[in-house]
Amino acid sequence: MSDTTTDSEETTGQPPMEAARYPDGTILYPPHPLGPDGEEPVGTVDLSEYTATLITWTTSTATPPGVRQPNHIGIVEFDVDGESVRAVGQLTTNEVDIGQEVETVYSKELREPGAGIREPESQSWDGYQFQPIE
Repeated sequence: MSDTTTDSEETTGQPPMEAARYPDGTILYPPHPLGPDGEEPVGTVDLSEYTATLITWTTSTATPPGVRQPNHIGIVEFDVDGESVRAVGQLTTNEVDIGQEVETVYSKELREPGAGIREPESQSWDGYQFQPIE
């Protein structure tokens, strides 16, 4: 896989929502060192450049320290060149319907860095959420 800056990162200033592509055509998110056939990735795909379909969702009211309550979490499915790629992540709202199209939205802080027992500098706090397309 490449450690270089992606085109979308250069134009938006946001890191990619990087999935790995494997020799058999499989795309996995998050990337894994080995694909289903035991082979290493041959490239990456930036999922933030695609829309997805909301497969299912739930609301968590017992969240870890620093995570907003309630926390709406969804499973979405991207179609990347005919290959299905699923991801789990926070939703920006609970006003969603199963089967609805969603887009990725970058957030600099998915949770409050000062809450919890780990040093804030020891982890990244940014990432992507899913927002319904109206």
